[in-house]
Amino acid sequence: MPVGRSPKKTETLEIRLPPETKAAFMARCQGARRTASEALRDFIERDLRASTTPRRRSALWRVLAAALAGLAVGAVAAPSLARPSGSDAAFQRLDANHDGALSLDEFKAR
Repeated sequence: MPVGRSPKKTETLEIRLPPETKAAFMARCQGARRTASEALRDFIERDLRASTTPRRRSALWRVLAAALAGLAVGAVAAPSLARPSGSDAAFQRLDANHDGALSLDEFKAR
């Protein structure tokens, strides 16, 4: 095969579309001055390249997901870490050393 020539296109692909979708696609192709076959070939080639190249964003997404999970855990845990208010007399009675936390010994003692 001569250098610089694309491979011969011998295969076909049949798809079924609603008439409105086909008309809109054909109009867009015409506006872009390309054939529907060119547009579909480009789409297929890009899709194949994307599925064989590793995604660079995946690491970023994992970091963002971990950060969001940390924020969510912090939002849930923060109220339980806060010092009890002065009106919480039951907690104050159990918290013998008044450090704002109950130890197992303090809990068992009452």
